[in-house]
Amino acid sequence: QVQLVESGGGLVQPGGSLRLSCSTSTFTLDGYAIAWVRQAPGKESEAVSCISYTYGFTHYADSVKGRFTISRDSAKATVYLQMNSLKPEDTARYYCAAGRDSLCGPGSWSRTAFDPRGEGTQVTVTV
Repeated sequence: QVQLVESGGGLVQPGGSLRLSCSTSTFTLDGYAIAWVRQAPGKESEAVSCISYTYGFTHYADSVKGRFTISRDSAKATVYLQMNSLKPEDTARYYCAAGRDSLCGPGSWSRTAFDPRGEGTQVTVTV
């Protein structure tokens, strides 16, 4: 089981930016698709983005499309989520999760298949 650690969260004003990092010191991320999943109080969890390993396919939820960018640095075993133009509704705890590479395919992704196991990092967007 891949052990992942999220970091980079914080408090930011609307319109601001943050970059989240998902890393591992106990394993390699090679071969895995990585997804970012967020959980806001009182709301269901929402997978916001994924990136595959083999071909670098990426997908985004409609709620973040055009504002968030996912990327990965295999040499550093790290996946990033660049979040721009943040809105109060982006406030949530963000988790990353590893899954089979096929879960983040060329035309679609399995948004409910990624199961976060880490502690997450809190993102709060407020004036």
